Amino acid sequence: SVLSRYENQITILSDYLEEFPETDEPVWILGRQHHLNTDKSKLLLDVSARLWFTYRRKFSPIGGTGPSSDAGWGCMLRCGQMMLAQALICRHLGRDWQWEEHKKQPEEYHRILRCFLDRKDCCYSIHQMAQMGVGEGKSIGEWFGPNTVAQVLKKLALFDEWNSLAVYVSMDNTVVIEDIKKMCWSPAQSSSVAHSSAHLHRSALGPNKNTAGLCPGWKPLLLIIPLRLGINHINPVYIDAFKECFKMPQSLGALGGKPNNAYYFIGFLGNELIYLDPHTTQSFVDSEENGTVDDKSFHCQQAPHRMKIMNLDPSVALGFFCKEECDFDNWCSLVQKEILKQQSLRMFELVQKHPPHWPPFIPPTKPEVTTTGAELIESTDKLFELEEEFEILSV
Repeated sequence: SVLSRYENQITILSDYLEEFPETDEPVWILGRQHHLNTDKSKLLLDVSARLWFTYRRKFSPIGGTGPSSDAGWGCMLRCGQMMLAQALICRHLGRDWQWEEHKKQPEEYHRILRCFLDRKDCCYSIHQMAQMGVGEGKSIGEWFGPNTVAQVLKKLALFDEWNSLAVYVSMDNTVVIEDIKKMCWSPAQSSSVAHSSAHLHRSALGPNKNTAGLCPGWKPLLLIIPLRLGINHINPVYIDAFKECFKMPQSLGALGGKPNNAYYFIGFLGNELIYLDPHTTQSFVDSEENGTVDDKSFHCQQAPHRMKIMNLDPSVALGFFCKEECDFDNWCSLVQKEILKQQSLRMFELVQKHPPHWPPFIPPTKPEVTTTGAELIESTDKLFELEEEFEILSV
């Protein structure tokens, strides 16, 4: 808690500017343009509609005996949750959906929120993400980088039957069109396999069966591009291209920040980035008996934080969402036109064919188990405990 308060104070002193300046420059928020002189209220409504995930305390201990708060270490995981939540909002409610306090929201909205509650049976909870990170070499309570969070989301999405996302994380700064289309058009699995592997998350996703993941067709794409935009500091040659990504209608923003201090970047004004800050510790919130969630603490209702783009750590991850194939084709055209053709030093590459020197691309599928990585870890721990007890008894 002391570390959390210290982080909050540093953020306020160094980055937070309470009001937007008087300017004619447009503000870009996740593919939408706003003008401060004419529609500042719409800008603030747009920001407050984004799901805001922060440190929480007093949730059930991770793994049964682990931490009951992620204050001081979970900021990048919370930023990953925010990027994924924005993808789910676009998938089910649309980019132009708005949130207002006390206004009745559709069931899909509460179902999305339930995916992220701090419970071990919610598919994108801090529990699931922290324990899935063990497979990526991160101990529970250890800080994640942007690429690690992307890999964890990619694995957890395989167990998410309702949202049925295809998560593609680029390798070596290269996006391969052929691989993405192969993954998003991959044939559906049988209902029995899908039912078995998704069994764990029924309570998190709701009681009703949903066959969105069982029908052939384009699977909505969550595209994450981890990048290194410099060595110790961001290279100024990348700034224009980086800002251009926030203008794209497919934009989910970016994960990044400063060393051990993660933010979810959602837009920019001039040479300042606009972001949501997870470094606020709130109490655990659970769903009500009727399935709704008291959602006030999941929306930031203050003017967003800003920081100079040159203060950004060079390790970032861009996010994009393409609900239909035409959205992905449009994104490819925008990348070619706005980023690749105008850059002498390219931020990333977009290629049509799978590089021949790479290992063959195999679309990821659900593991044929009835547990997630998190429960598999717990069951393995119990197995080790039983083995130790057996050895003691044998002696």
